[in-house]
Amino acid sequence: MMMPFAGGIDANANATLIFSLVAAVIYAFTLGMPPSLARSAAKTLAVAMLAVLSALQGGPLLLVAALALSAVGDAFLSRDGEKAFLGGLASFLVAHIVYIALFLRSGGGLGLLGAESWRGAIALALAVFVIVMLAALWRRVGPGLRVPIACYVVAILAMGMAALTTSSAWVIGGAVLFMASDGLLATEKFLVAAISPHRAWMRFAVWVLYYAAQLAITLGFLLG
Repeated sequence: MMMPFAGGIDANANATLIFSLVAAVIYAFTLGMPPSLARSAAKTLAVAMLAVLSALQGGPLLLVAALALSAVGDAFLSRDGEKAFLGGLASFLVAHIVYIALFLRSGGGLGLLGAESWRGAIALALAVFVIVMLAALWRRVGPGLRVPIACYVVAILAMGMAALTTSSAWVIGGAVLFMASDGLLATEKFLVAAISPHRAWMRFAVWVLYYAAQLAITLGFLLG
């Protein structure tokens, strides 16, 4: 079996990646179930194992930190309630700030967004997407959530812009998938009716996009 890291399926890195993938699949199949410790563990471990993988492979410390913070955010968001949501939002806000630092350190500078038209076009599309989402959310969320959501939206846009300064298609693609996942999550949580039949597939799509984003960013740094 072809494995991304040296040493075959028994190597620590490959075994850790498989552990992460299995946890992600388990969580995907429990999305329709009520919150539980097992469900929270599967969601948290999926990305936590990517942090372990990054550490095992000598990846950048900032990558390990961003993945670990994301896993904490996943633990919060696996539970119900506004406090859990705000805890997840705060964790991911810090994770995005760490990702911004990582991407800017690894990239060629923000000047690339103006120097290369395709990067500028994607950056413009991301900015428009974020503005539209924030405008839609501002009218639908309570006053207590507006400032936290606005801060998060600014952070994820900055993360996407920072990713565009890197030379890795995996990292850029991962950042775009991350933003798509967050946009769909916000739509499902705040803009779609509670009884909508679309919520089930939207939750599944959010998870697939999110995990694919974290995996792409991780492999982009570890495999070059």
